[in-house]
Amino acid sequence: MSIHNEIKRVTTQSLYKLKKENQKISMLTAYDFSMAKIIDAAGVDIILVGDSASNVMSGHETTLPITLDQIIYHASSVIRAAQRSMVVVDIPFGYYQGDSKLALNSAIRIMKESGAHGVKMEGGEEIKDSILRINSAGIPVMGHLGLTPQSIYKFGTYNVRAKEKAEAEKLERDAQLLQEYGCFALVLEKIPAKLATKVAKSLLMPIIGIGAGSGVDGQVLVMHDMLGINIDFSPRFIRKYANLHEIIDGAVKEYIKDVRSGSFPNEEEQY
Repeated sequence: MSIHNEIKRVTTQSLYKLKKENQKISMLTAYDFSMAKIIDAAGVDIILVGDSASNVMSGHETTLPITLDQIIYHASSVIRAAQRSMVVVDIPFGYYQGDSKLALNSAIRIMKESGAHGVKMEGGEEIKDSILRINSAGIPVMGHLGLTPQSIYKFGTYNVRAKEKAEAEKLERDAQLLQEYGCFALVLEKIPAKLATKVAKSLLMPIIGIGAGSGVDGQVLVMHDMLGINIDFSPRFIRKYANLHEIIDGAVKEYIKDVRSGSFPNEEEQY
């Protein structure tokens, strides 16, 4: 029997309960009020205000350019729509790495100015001080390991991570450490499914996968990918649940045709 319907507002404790009851956690990105209102009402458990807004909303090649002010703007819009979903916000690149005081200030700004319910950060042992400092202020932290887009220039590729033994062992170690540092959940991106399953089974905190197989505790996708709005990005792990690019294109062309022909507006569409 599903316990999702019993949850009035998703919290960190709700997520632990879902994992304990072997019930999967759904997570999608959103960056604006209208879309967030739809997916919240549909029943998604977590809305991620991702730094992927840099790509899908602003057209940048990577997630690196988005600023703290910009992510707070997007998060504020989403929070106004979210009645049930937990809203987690990415701390952008450059606002937490190597400086735990900066990390805390960034997290506090996100929480105070947007009303978010938690923040997400990429990295393992190397961001220990930042995680501990943010947690000490009572701010929930979600971790992110595997393919970490903020480090794309270090990796030089978007290929699957942790295929080799040494990197896989480091990922397992980092995942354990993130739990010890107090992270309430962890995103694993684009790693072998067997490794992701092993991590999920070994830890108490919920593990959310993207390109990490079905053996984890939940899944996350970028909304623009799963709705078929973004047609230029089609890796294996994306399932397109709609083709909104085609629908929107058709609707716009129909509108243009009606305007040019004079059939819009008709008599019933006037005052």
